[in-house]
Amino acid sequence: MIGGIFPVFNKEISGTPTFEREAPRVKCAGFDLRAFRWTQVMIFAIEEINNDPLFLPNISLGYRILNSCASPINTLRAALTLVSGPEERQFNLPCPPPISALVAESGSSQSLAAAGTVGPFHVPIVSYFSTCACLSNRAKYPTFFRTIPSDYFQAKALAALVEHFGWQWIGVIQSDNDYGRGGIQAFTEEVKKLGVCIAFVGTVLRTYTMDKILDVVEMIKLSTVKVILAFVPEGDFYPLMKEVVKQNITGIQWIASEAWITADRPSTPDMYQVFGGALGFVVQKMAIPNLEQFLRGISPYTDPSTAFVRDFWELMVGCHPLLPGDQTGTEATKEKCTGYETLLNSQDDFFNVTQLRVSYNVHKAVYAIAHALHQLLFCQPVGENTVRSCLNLSEIQPKEVTDHLQRVNFKNQFGDNVFFDVNGDPPAFYDIINWQLIDGQVQHVTVGTFASAAHKTYELRIQKEKIVWRTGKTVPTSMCSNVCPVGTRRAHQKGKPSCCFDCILCADGTIANTTGAADCARCPQEYWSNEVRDECIPKRIEFLTYHEPMGIAITVLSLLGASLSLATMIIFIYYRETPVIKASNSELSCFLLLSLFLCFLCPLTFIGRPTVCTCMLRHTAFGVTFALCISCVLGKTIVVVTAFKATYRGNTFAGKFGLAQQRIMVCSCTLIQIVICVLWLKLNPPFPDMVSKQSNKKIVLGCNTGSEAAFYAALGYIGILALICLVLAFLARKLPDNFNEAKLITFSMLICCAVWITFIPAYVSSPGKFTVALEIFAILSSTFGLFTCIFAPKCYIILVKPEKNTKKHIKVKTLSENRIS
Repeated sequence: MIGGIFPVFNKEISGTPTFEREAPRVKCAGFDLRAFRWTQVMIFAIEEINNDPLFLPNISLGYRILNSCASPINTLRAALTLVSGPEERQFNLPCPPPISALVAESGSSQSLAAAGTVGPFHVPIVSYFSTCACLSNRAKYPTFFRTIPSDYFQAKALAALVEHFGWQWIGVIQSDNDYGRGGIQAFTEEVKKLGVCIAFVGTVLRTYTMDKILDVVEMIKLSTVKVILAFVPEGDFYPLMKEVVKQNITGIQWIASEAWITADRPSTPDMYQVFGGALGFVVQKMAIPNLEQFLRGISPYTDPSTAFVRDFWELMVGCHPLLPGDQTGTEATKEKCTGYETLLNSQDDFFNVTQLRVSYNVHKAVYAIAHALHQLLFCQPVGENTVRSCLNLSEIQPKEVTDHLQRVNFKNQFGDNVFFDVNGDPPAFYDIINWQLIDGQVQHVTVGTFASAAHKTYELRIQKEKIVWRTGKTVPTSMCSNVCPVGTRRAHQKGKPSCCFDCILCADGTIANTTGAADCARCPQEYWSNEVRDECIPKRIEFLTYHEPMGIAITVLSLLGASLSLATMIIFIYYRETPVIKASNSELSCFLLLSLFLCFLCPLTFIGRPTVCTCMLRHTAFGVTFALCISCVLGKTIVVVTAFKATYRGNTFAGKFGLAQQRIMVCSCTLIQIVICVLWLKLNPPFPDMVSKQSNKKIVLGCNTGSEAAFYAALGYIGILALICLVLAFLARKLPDNFNEAKLITFSMLICCAVWITFIPAYVSSPGKFTVALEIFAILSSTFGLFTCIFAPKCYIILVKPEKNTKKHIKVKTLSENRIS
């Protein structure tokens, strides 16, 4: 015996118990032709097996079918009734269990009740339409199998559909039961991985009041979503569908679960006005041969005991059949049948067996149970040439049937492989259905497929050109916020889902070269973002060049200073025998002019693209030449001071500071700077560097000083020499002489010190190539200051006022003058 539980009546009429007498029997209403056909497919499959001589030979399958009324409580009652067997039983006779397996149920909540009930009895239950993923829990439901894929797979299929069409902002409707809640939970987990947001979750149930239905309708009207998924059985969804049609809420693309997309009741032209173009997944369809003839042969006159046949006949023919034994006067309100009515010419969709889906699942469930029983009883697959069983019927145990059902693996007459995985689930395969209006009737057109593959991968195929959308031929869009254009990034709106965002322009130095970017990418170090922030462009390379105005001016001033130094040196050499030249120490003056000449040329190394050689030459060349320059000035200062001291009797210091001492002092002071610069170049020399800190849009090519300590040591040493020179010259500034160089040296050192004191803070704060220009300015200013203060008066006397270039005009006429000259 095989048991069957089907929701032939889909609505329970419950009364209020008074506890004064025994509660009345459960009454059900709402005869469901679709569910009745499922019962007939079960009977048809059992008769097919019984007529097959190779299938369970000498053994006949029987059935007992009960109605669940689409209620978990009635399903529980039916399951206990089937498992317990007849009330009167002879226990001394060996016999098989009341049922070997159970085909049940359509709703997930009903199947949960049945699986939880028959599980302790080890009776296998095979569902044909329960998809809740919770039923795959082998620990809770070890005897549950099904021939329809789990919602785990349907959730993945729905998520793949949403991803394929780029819908980011959707609403969902769920039924207030295990099927709806479990399906939406699985779907939500899948779409969250894809960045899809759920705008709202509406809950419905067939027993809900109209107020609750209207609340869901209002939720739909207030939302901005254009795509809504309804994971609801047809019976629970139909009241909401009628209200949505009544209020004419259009412009929404509906996505359906397999529970209502192919249901007959909502597939009407009236519903199509709002729900037209709906997309949904359904299980594989199949045409079962000879089933139509079997269905048309149903009659209450041929087999009055067939379950629910009278209700079916009344609905299909429109009259009440009178059978032998019926009492006169019953059902007086209904028209009596004549007995000549027939279904052979009926055009009802009930007899359309070309696109069976759930019915095909019932067919596979019966055959799977039969194959398990055959292997249990005959210890071999169906078709082997044997008629002798290896097990008596009385020895059948439900647990053994469950074990063999787990191992079932066969190819049915339609070429499909029937088997169950470790969780009792079949392989997943769905057709994608689209509601289309053809010849005034709603047709369920197949527009694609979804199938599970190896290694937990899935394949989605969609024929877009065949889809009829609610919005026309264009694919509808559903987003909380428009896709951010290039150059902008998404900024989440506080208190709203992640799909709701504002578009903010990327910050400087970052770009977004694709639409809908979640964040902006930072440009490489040598690049910067353009104005639109969609592309990284190379930063502008900046360095002091010869062809720009500043470079030209510096070059001109540098060459001018060098030329003046050479010209002055020529003048000094030419007029070396004149009193002015002799009084100013011609040898130190020539050394000083030579060092000034080199100092004037130093700025040329600061112009142009920095290289390793120019970077190493810039500061070290200037440091050595300027140290030589200051050393010469210091020597001249000491000579002036000693010349004045020589006028005092008994002072022998002047005699000790002659030409040899002057040369030693100049070389020694310069040598110290040379040692500093050599150590600098040896340990951590300057090198070319790219600096972009001052400006983000350009790269300044400059020279990194390498060792800052060495850089400031070189400058500090020059400063010390200049300071000593300044102090000595300042002390000798009032010596009585018409031609006192101490005053000139004092002014030159003041200029030099002032320039370099102001240079340091300005150098640190100057941006870009202006840092180099400032350093050049300091070099030229201090060099011109020295040159002008020391040599301009002498050249003026020599060239313009030659009458003053006489000994008479030179006040110092002591013996020391001869030593100096």
